[in-house]
Amino acid sequence: MYIECFTNNAKPYLRLVQSVRVTNKAGKKLPQKQVILNLGPLDRFDDGQPDYVERLKKSFKAGTPLIPALLPYCDEKKASETYHFTINEGSPDCFGHPKLFSNILLECILEALGLNTFFSSYKGFTKLQYDVYGFAKLLIFGRLLNPASKYATVRQNEDYYEPILDDFNPDNVYDTLDFIAINKDKIIRRINTNLVRKAHRSPEIIYYDVTNFYFEIGEPDNDILDDEGNIVEKGLRKMGVCKEERKLPIVQMGLFMDDEGIPIAIETFPGNTLDHLTLRPALKKSIDDLDFSRFIMIADRGICNYQNLLHVLDAGNGYIVSKSLLKSTKTEQDWTYSDEGYTSVSDDFKYKSRIVKKNVKDENGNKRTIEEQVVVYWSRKFQDRAEQENKKFLDFLQKLQEHPENFRITAVQSKSLRKFFKKECVNEKTGEILDSSKIKAFVDFDKVAEYRKSLGYYQIVTSELTMDAQEVIDKYHGLTQIEDQFRVMKGDLDTRPLYVRTPEHVTAHLLICMISLIMLRIIQKRIKDSGCVITTPDAYWSSGLSAARIQAALNKWKVDFLPGDLYRFMDIDNPDLKLILDAFGISIPAKLYRRAELKSVKTGIKVFV
Repeated sequence: MYIECFTNNAKPYLRLVQSVRVTNKAGKKLPQKQVILNLGPLDRFDDGQPDYVERLKKSFKAGTPLIPALLPYCDEKKASETYHFTINEGSPDCFGHPKLFSNILLECILEALGLNTFFSSYKGFTKLQYDVYGFAKLLIFGRLLNPASKYATVRQNEDYYEPILDDFNPDNVYDTLDFIAINKDKIIRRINTNLVRKAHRSPEIIYYDVTNFYFEIGEPDNDILDDEGNIVEKGLRKMGVCKEERKLPIVQMGLFMDDEGIPIAIETFPGNTLDHLTLRPALKKSIDDLDFSRFIMIADRGICNYQNLLHVLDAGNGYIVSKSLLKSTKTEQDWTYSDEGYTSVSDDFKYKSRIVKKNVKDENGNKRTIEEQVVVYWSRKFQDRAEQENKKFLDFLQKLQEHPENFRITAVQSKSLRKFFKKECVNEKTGEILDSSKIKAFVDFDKVAEYRKSLGYYQIVTSELTMDAQEVIDKYHGLTQIEDQFRVMKGDLDTRPLYVRTPEHVTAHLLICMISLIMLRIIQKRIKDSGCVITTPDAYWSSGLSAARIQAALNKWKVDFLPGDLYRFMDIDNPDLKLILDAFGISIPAKLYRRAELKSVKTGIKVFV
């Protein structure tokens, strides 16, 4: 076998070939060239030093090829290379300065998502004078590897084996945020187009949920008004129901994910926007025009609004959503609590379902009649968890019912008890029925009994009339995994608190976090699909390697410069890092590397297989 440099369309290419003898029709044996491995364009490997091709051929014959992909084809009997270099005491070379090399993999993922060509082409259209893609890479890589402020992330430029930016003005990082915000929808569409085309994304399930992120500021944003006092633009950072119970301004974010846990799109809303009011605008802007086949949208009870569900149906899709049992009609509750019709899977789980007709109104106020399947189930595990989580409150209610004279209800307790207040209360002296809003209300213990009775029961409604009830339940339970991705965003990716100020920078920051999450999920999915780890079919999306362990492993993938233009990889035997490299088929033989060999590592990485 030998290395051959050939020309194709006036461009030099490299390949590994061998000579074989074949028999022609006349029975004569003739030599013929057989291609063993196509390496690619010469400029992908050329280190700029003289006689690269000749040096490559000699290194292959010596068993130490400049291109690592050639190593499996080398003669194992050849002697391994011995390295010689000298370091004098007092020399700066005595101290190592390992640099991050993991950005090589992350850059391949960005390229597979089509973001390199997107930023390059749009930079040309807008005639930007700064490296917008370089800044975007710094922001995305930094968010995934070492989350920090925008300026601190720019300072991480020197932490990489090859600095991502050359000559730059750090203030351009904020110009990059503006660019990302302006092109948010185009960026999301480019990512989804490439996931459909390269990763064959065609989700049967799309999950939707809403979370929020807080700001370390004292006052919320004011709305912008015109001369007549009408709202021209709503402020984004508003007081609302914070998921983390902080009394700080927040921004709402709706997130769509596919059935493999890879984000599809995000939308931002003012912090005081109710969850169910986010879905339709988010669908219209991010999902309705994507080239997806029919899917089933799964969301929690906060989204259960028939105007939203009709919008999903009218787009040709389906839904599975939970519905509050306590807010259901008496007829629906009685049917749920009745033992009739249940299928008992075990002593700890039972379910039943029925088809019902509903008279509802669409977003235009038109009356519609729809059919949907209602699935209810009881789970002992669900009941035990609910009782444990509410034990103190349930004990308080019990004591209050038995000895009300011993209690003075505080403002905090009153807030928790509000859902159990009677709508009306009676003045015992006069018999007059008074509105509870005008006097202190009392606890309706019938409502308390209903609440206790509902523990362990769950109600789901779906457009899928023929889907098995157990399958409906199983698909809905997948929604819990989107909450796990929110925890990754808020924890490992350090998405909050938000320190950017303008709506454009908030949008860009959250989009950067979403792209980082996509990259994490692609790595996790590749690990699961590689067979390098054992997972069960119903395993969580992130099983195999958690986001925190991926972050730590990628931060260990570094190279250190040695005298003689040699490099060595650091911690390449770390179990988590090795798992990532094996999943992507990245081979790092135990040897020292030259600069051209480092360059060639990237060429063998395939993100989607």
